[in-house]
Amino acid sequence: MDPIASVPSNAAVSLVMPQAIPVAPAHAPRWAPLPAPRIDAVSVADVLRNGFVYPPHSIFEGVDMGSLSASLAGRDPNASYGFRYRDSGKQHDANAAPTPDWVAAYHRHLCDAISASCAEMRAPWSLQSGGKDSTTLAIALADVRPDTTCITYLGGVEENEVESARTVATTLGLDHHALVCDPGRAYDRYLELAPRMPSLTADFALLSYADLAYEIRANGGDGVIDGLGSDTYFGIPVTPQYKILKWLARGIRLPRMTTELPWVRDNFELCFALGTLQMNSVERVFPGSRFTDAEVDLLCGRDISRRSRARLVPFLAEIGSATSQEEYRVLSLSIAAAAGGFAKGIYTAEAMPMKIAYPFCDPHFCEWVYHDVPAELQMDPETGLSKVLVRQHIATRFGALPYVAHKGSFRFDVRGLARARYDQVHAFAEQAREHLPGATRWLERNRSRLDNKYHASKFYLLAVLLPWLIGRELQSPQVPLGPAGA
Repeated sequence: MDPIASVPSNAAVSLVMPQAIPVAPAHAPRWAPLPAPRIDAVSVADVLRNGFVYPPHSIFEGVDMGSLSASLAGRDPNASYGFRYRDSGKQHDANAAPTPDWVAAYHRHLCDAISASCAEMRAPWSLQSGGKDSTTLAIALADVRPDTTCITYLGGVEENEVESARTVATTLGLDHHALVCDPGRAYDRYLELAPRMPSLTADFALLSYADLAYEIRANGGDGVIDGLGSDTYFGIPVTPQYKILKWLARGIRLPRMTTELPWVRDNFELCFALGTLQMNSVERVFPGSRFTDAEVDLLCGRDISRRSRARLVPFLAEIGSATSQEEYRVLSLSIAAAAGGFAKGIYTAEAMPMKIAYPFCDPHFCEWVYHDVPAELQMDPETGLSKVLVRQHIATRFGALPYVAHKGSFRFDVRGLARARYDQVHAFAEQAREHLPGATRWLERNRSRLDNKYHASKFYLLAVLLPWLIGRELQSPQVPLGPAGA
């Protein structure tokens, strides 16, 4: 389903449907009594295994995903989802340096991208993690949209980027808000939005997005500015951790009980490593801890995980042609970005409704960076330092910032969600027993382990997926899950 069918595939803003919505969320999804396509059983397995549905499929049988999210992630829906920004097309200049002229050109092009993508927003709010992308975006926003409010989401205990993000915003003269994650509140808001979402992704920031969208709307905002998208053409560095995980991803099928053994089940690092051992190297690039193939087959009550794995096959030739580990990682991650990263924002904006803009995906900006900026200013070939030109742009206004040196992000408290909403999700699992016969048993067996983020992340996937199975069943009670075809 394409929530923005009337928007060109290279646009950076989603369609807005200005109708009134309830201010306070309900505690259960209220699905409209409309005819609905059948939910695709293999897509359900995709969500459990990866947190999203493999492009070009959607959660619905026979319905391809909207083309815009794929285009934003650098994949061309008109060319078998091939990737646009291959390293082979970049220009090289061994003597290139991030001079003031290059920085000024970058700033000017980014300002133009913001002006174009946010033109219809009356009161924009920018997602401010304090990292490179949101900081460079804030610098340009201060020039062309000084009416922007920045908002930072404190979603977990791993990091606290609020002070750094606030410093960036206030130094630039932008208003700043912070929202502390309340998992129960975020889940209630998601349940209110879910019936109006055109399709499903279980991206690990989806509930954060739902929470933020309500907060922005309650404070008078009518649009979200998201700094997602520049990794597609700037590239992503390869870390030692990534190399280890890629080597460890062997696609070995282990017994379900492997991560439930007494000396393993409470150790996140060990569980994560054992989960990685059961993935292939491409699927390990996808974010988060997800269900293993053995668990998916038990949850679904049938041999279906292999059909989900088969959906990756059309991408493998292109990924295998990568000329570097960095390009391999970008090509792999672009699949998740299309169906998860961008989809969560597009679907949430559609459901609110509100505008959403991705300035880094403005086609003119993308093409300028890819074709005109030397590759050496995108990523340093000697040190592997990413976004050289972006860092120099930030340095014109700021000294050392902790989340520019080390990536910040919008996290979500998955363990808190399990504590706050276990009984509710268990009740959903009981109602969805026909479709996921193993869900209730998995929840009961793992309830004592949900303080381990590895198991709590899987709980999150069920919490997002189960209301869809129930809600769509209520829409069309005589229509079961579609057949387990690829």
